[in-house]
Amino acid sequence: MSKSVVIGVDVGGTFTDILALDEATGEVRVAKVPSTRGDQSAGFLNGIQAATDDLGAVSTIIHGTTVATNALLERKGAKAGIITTAGFRDVLEMRRRDRPTTWGLWGQFTPVIERQNRLEVAERTLASGEVIRAVDADEIRAAAKTLLEQGCEAVCLFFINGYANAGNETKAAEILRAVWPNEHVSVATEILPEIREFERCSTASLNAYLQPVVANYLARLEERLASEGAPAEILIVQSNGGVMSVDTAKVLPVRTALSGPAAGVVAARQIASAAGFENVITGDMGGTSFDVSLVADGQNTLTSQASIDFGMVIRTPMIEMTTIGAGGGSIAHIDETGLLDIGPQSAGSDPGPVCYGLGNDKPTVTDANLVLGRIDSRNPIGDKLTRLDSEAAAAAIDRHVATPLGISVQEAAEAVIRVANAKMAGAIRLISIERGHDPKRFAAMPFGGGGALHAGALVREIGLAAAIVPRFPGVNSALGCVMSDLRHDEVRTLNRMLDSLDCGALSDMIAEITAASQEVIRRSRASIEGLHAIIELDMLYLGQTHAVAVPIPPDAGALSIEIIRAAFDASYRRAYGRLLDDIPVRVLNLRLSVIGQRPHVDIAGLARGERADTVEACHLAEQRIYADGDWHDGLIIDRLRLPEGAIVNGPCLLVQPDATTYVDPGLVARVDKLGNIIIEEQG
Repeated sequence: MSKSVVIGVDVGGTFTDILALDEATGEVRVAKVPSTRGDQSAGFLNGIQAATDDLGAVSTIIHGTTVATNALLERKGAKAGIITTAGFRDVLEMRRRDRPTTWGLWGQFTPVIERQNRLEVAERTLASGEVIRAVDADEIRAAAKTLLEQGCEAVCLFFINGYANAGNETKAAEILRAVWPNEHVSVATEILPEIREFERCSTASLNAYLQPVVANYLARLEERLASEGAPAEILIVQSNGGVMSVDTAKVLPVRTALSGPAAGVVAARQIASAAGFENVITGDMGGTSFDVSLVADGQNTLTSQASIDFGMVIRTPMIEMTTIGAGGGSIAHIDETGLLDIGPQSAGSDPGPVCYGLGNDKPTVTDANLVLGRIDSRNPIGDKLTRLDSEAAAAAIDRHVATPLGISVQEAAEAVIRVANAKMAGAIRLISIERGHDPKRFAAMPFGGGGALHAGALVREIGLAAAIVPRFPGVNSALGCVMSDLRHDEVRTLNRMLDSLDCGALSDMIAEITAASQEVIRRSRASIEGLHAIIELDMLYLGQTHAVAVPIPPDAGALSIEIIRAAFDASYRRAYGRLLDDIPVRVLNLRLSVIGQRPHVDIAGLARGERADTVEACHLAEQRIYADGDWHDGLIIDRLRLPEGAIVNGPCLLVQPDATTYVDPGLVARVDKLGNIIIEEQG
């Protein structure tokens, strides 16, 4: 049997999105099914079965998961412990002495690992790497016994200055693994062998906190697929937009903390580039949140560190994103000052917006869009309902928003949308204008179940060049799963002055790490077409705190101090506009990523399908649409059948099974050769 189908699966808070691509024929099938909150693997399998009727033809499944994200945000990870150097049990609590509220005098933070489960042992390694006190094996065994007696499922091993010399941690890990009853042992130097104790401790601790949860979920997933006769290779999307094997994900679950949103950015970048847009701002609007990221000059914006929530710092390469509580399920309410606000509370998938008729009586952003005629009540997205209750949505908006503010239901609904748009615009300004980017050079790329409903408003409010709505906006993150390459990242702290750097030893280290990383990728058994490495050095002037990333070409030949200095000067000048003469330069860290290129996805193939000859042949119905304080006559149009080059004027709804695109009055939408919708100002 030919196995040519690749499936991308993105599990969100409301829907599980599926995109199935037959690499032999180019056929694409999409599906949206309700997420199963208690056990995401059930919704995962339901979605795959909705997208393909032949599981035996599936070769690879790539999965963007929110299991780790939810466990962190809801603090539902495993009970874990820490074994650390004497005197350092409170590193997680001390953090960087930051506060939840910048200008607040008070702030409270409870680490995910209780203090009673943070145990100390007598060992010591200096910052120079000199071991002045070796590990006592009996102490490690006694600490492990205590943690197990206290009910810990996982353990983190973190010794101070382990980045400079991992000897004590390596010995302790060997002893610990011999007595620990499962594989949930997170060793800090194996996860993040990098200088800065809090970030290393936090990342390793969160890895331990997540390991049983993520590993158990992935094991259930493998069992369900095997029981249904789908012996496909499963890959997991990382926060950096690359993918890894299930086995690697079980060991390094912390690298999946922003898995799903990252996949959407991967797809958005490739789609926008193919459409001729190298600068885009992506906006993933699901049921609970709005995730924003910036792509400049065709490159994703990466960061080496992020806070999932206050005090939960993860230091690992990831696509930089800003997240706000402005999803389709975000609840509209009047706050204590009498002002209208939305979120962060969300109706989620259960019970969902009021219009779902499943028990919620508080209005959401989706309810407001429905009342304004910007959603077709007869064709809700996803395999959940056959019709949306617009009367119930209007009644909820009247009771909770319109009556308290003394305005009409339509005015209240439009106010809800304007507040949502203002919040989304603020998030976009944060990552663009406030970082020196001209919004006129960027296009918006909205996706997710609700993103395309707000595309035109964001173009106008921020002054963006246009909006690009991809062919399948509702399952764009699932498409990104299919498009993602394998990736493995490593970091090593060097902490040497450039003038005294041993370039020969550095070259040997690069070769060793590259070979080991390539082996990790090959063990995934996934089909790859090539391997290449990305090498960077974190460098800074002596006395500085923040480093710049300095790219080192893999084919630079024999490394020399002169080559590295020239690369640093170029990177520093690009970042800050000038160099600092006569100040020595320090090389802090080596960062190396190996990319395993998966088979290319033909974006043009996504536009295949039956097309009408004229725009008129795509008209489905007429609909009254409320905008700018008045009702307008609009059309409901079958988006997927629109011919290439078609032009439609707003207001109108472009509908498809996975999303609805709303084109505002005064805006025009055209279909490009790839099947994308380009929304711009008329004239």
